[in-house]
This record gives sequence, C-alpha cells and structure tokens, in this order.
Amino acid sequence: SIPSKLDVFADENMINTVIRNLISNAAKFTNENGEIDISCKADDKLCYITISDNGIGISKENIDKLFRIDQHHTTLGTQNEKGSGLGLILCKEFVEQNGGTVTVTSEPGKGSSFSFTLNLD
Repeated sequence: SIPSKLDVFADENMINTVIRNLISNAAKFTNENGEIDISCKADDKLCYITISDNGIGISKENIDKLFRIDQHHTTLGTQNEKGSGLGLILCKEFVEQNGGTVTVTSEPGKGSSFSFTLNLD
C-alpha cells in the first residue's frame, strides 16, 4: 500500500536502513505463512510509513524497553534467530536525525506495527 510517487526530505541511506531493519524484524517475529504489510500515507506535512505483521507481538512492558540503550532487550525469532537488540535503537536514532518520530503498537499473539514519520519536501 504505497503511492507510486512521494517525495520526502530525508537521508536515503538512513531511511533504507530503517525500512530494511523493520521488515527484517517483522519477518523474524512472524510465523511461516504469516503476513507483513508495508504502507505509506501522507498529509500536508508528513509521510507516515508503517510496517505491520501478524506475528508473535510484544508485551507492553517490553515495548517500553525497545528503544532504550540502558535496557538490553532481545528476543529469539520464530525460527530461533538471534539479534543484538541494537537495530531498533539505531532505527529510532536515524528517524529522529531526519526529523521524524517512531511509534509502536503491539499485542502479544496478534502482531506488531512500527510506524515512523518523515517530513515532506
């Protein structure tokens, strides 16, 4: 669900890294034959990019730890994939360096949705 053309004001390499990491995480925490949705919409000032899955989800207490460097939090994926716990911290930093914000909604057993904003040019 992505417009054919939408220009944003951002560092292309940083945002590509963010998108790759969020898609990789969605795949890691979604069971085989699960679904991952990538969507993008815009208003007058901002572009909203969302990567959602119907995977294992995240508890509220763990959502609060995701972007904190002082709280080491990592979870094995559905196929026992390992991670460092640093990818989301870097994603947040990259989005914020480009003037955006990151939000997360999730429910254990139902999936997660990671959204971030970017300024339109």
